[in-house]
This record gives sequence, structure tokens and C-alpha cells, in this order.
Amino acid sequence: MILAILALFVGALWLNADGVRVLQTNSAGDNIHVIDPTTNQVVGTIEDIEVPHGVTIAPDGSRIYVTDESLSTLDVVDAKSLKVSKRIPLSGRPNNVAVAKDGAHVYVGIAQAPGAVDVIDTASLTNIKSIPVKGAIHNVYVTPDGKYAVAGSIPASTINVIDASTDTLAWTMKLSAGIRPMAFTRNPDGSTKEIVVQLSGFHGFAVVDFAARKEVQRIALPDPPGQQKETQGIQGAPSHGLAVAPDGKMLWAASKYYGYVAAYSLPHYKLIKVVPVGSHPEWLTIPPDGKSLYVAVAGGDATVVVDTRTMTVVKTIPVGPVPKRNASGLLRTD
Repeated sequence: MILAILALFVGALWLNADGVRVLQTNSAGDNIHVIDPTTNQVVGTIEDIEVPHGVTIAPDGSRIYVTDESLSTLDVVDAKSLKVSKRIPLSGRPNNVAVAKDGAHVYVGIAQAPGAVDVIDTASLTNIKSIPVKGAIHNVYVTPDGKYAVAGSIPASTINVIDASTDTLAWTMKLSAGIRPMAFTRNPDGSTKEIVVQLSGFHGFAVVDFAARKEVQRIALPDPPGQQKETQGIQGAPSHGLAVAPDGKMLWAASKYYGYVAAYSLPHYKLIKVVPVGSHPEWLTIPPDGKSLYVAVAGGDATVVVDTRTMTVVKTIPVGPVPKRNASGLLRTD
């Protein structure tokens, strides 16, 4: 018992010594803002990455991986110095990025035709494989159980599911429109239950049964009475940005039409509340404690913080030009 308490104490010290951070990319800039969620202050920047697209944090907190559209590289950033330590050439121009749960591989979505998912070995920091898929890839994710990488194509309207144990394409399915952000719900045993998918031209999201490999539900986001729809600059994505709470009880979805985020209770997708956040919310992340939702508001050059308990905006953090993809997790900064 004493050893267990000591282990928890040491773990808490490690968490505080290092710290959870929110990383906010700026799609029209050349840096990434680092935010401390305990103070909601910018505590650093990652420089020298022109047109940063996707960002993710290594599970051990030692590195940050950023897709660099200008150089078609995966840029490896040291968590302590916040400096680029290596640029790994990719098979084409990248979009988003995800890291395996064990940290051994990074998966990079290649948006340049014909499309692929590149696999980066994190021990050697080399590109070891380019997985053929159906369509150019916009976003790529790793499922909560770590068993699959899931990549979406806008031009091909396909979801590509990759077996992470073999890094081979396991199955694909086609939906009615381009695949935008995705999120995942879990079964009680931790396996993937559903893929929540935002689609080109649809103000809402679809729900795909992962085991059955079919769409089972489509939910439209609400149109606030009396509010004018914003149609300029939405880039074919009226709803863009999804996040599932760490406890799996709430889904958040962003509306670019109306500048809000909507909270839906899971597993039944019941609308709980709409929270206005500003013009063109693009991406969402929730740090591990689940207390706050961080919204990249591209039209306001800001990251907006929503308290997930009160469902109110508690902070607006100025960042760089046109913030989009963001991520959160523990960084080993000491």
C-alpha cells in the first residue's frame, strides 16, 4: 500500500514537473503556439515550420510531430527545447498526422495524389513504408484501442482502415461526400464502436458502425433561430472539428456556418447545448483531464477555451494567423 501511494505521488510530481500542453498550429503562419491549460497562457512557440498542418504529441511526451506542407516533411520537435531536431522526407505533400499508442510509429496522411499513408519509424526517424489507400488523404487517426489507423479522403469520399499490427490496408468504405474530421466512440471493452464523421457540404455528422462497416445515423447540427448562416470561406466544410471527452460521455462538434460548438451526450447523441465561440471554428482538442475544450477559431486568430462542465467560454487566447489543427497531451519539458 505504501509503495502504491508513493508511486501515485511520484507520478503526480512527474505530471506537474513536465505538464500538459495544448499545441495550436497557425495555418497561415510559420509557428505553433504552446498553451499551458492550467493558466490558459501561451508559454512558448515552435518556430521555423512554414505552413504547419497537423500536430501530435508522442505518448512519452518527449517529442512533437508536425506535418510541414511547404517541405513535404514530417518535422520532429524536441519537447524540451521546442526546436526542430529533424525533418523526415515524405512521399508527397502531407495533411494530418497521428501517432501509435505505443509511440513506435507515426502515420502521416498524404494529400498529394494518388494519396497514401506514410509510416514513420520513431526509433530510426525514417520513413519506412508508404501504404496505398483509396484517395488522397486529409486526416488520419489512431483508434482508441490502438489497433487501427483510420484515414479519410476528401476527393474519394472514402474511409481507409489500416491494421496497425501489419501496417496494411484492412478495409475501406465509401460515403456520400468527402471525409472531413473524424472521432471515435468505444465499446465497454475499449474496442472501437463507432466512427463519427464530418462530411463535405453537410452541416452535421454521420455515425458509422465500426464492426458492421456501415453508416447507421446522420445528425444535422441545429440552425439557431434568427442567425445568419456564414457561407464565405468555409472551404466546403460547414461543420469541421470533433472531439470526444476522455470519459467517452460527450461529443463536441463545431459549426462553421454559425460559429459555435455543440455538445452531444453519448451514446445516444442527444443535443445538450450550443456554445457560441466565434467565426470559423476549425478544430477541437480536450486535454486528458477533460475539464476544458480548446477550439481553434480561424476567423478570430484565437484559441477559445470552453469549460466542459458549465459549457461556457472562459478564455479567448490570441494565437497566430488562421489557427486550425490542434492537439493536447503531456510534454516532458524538464
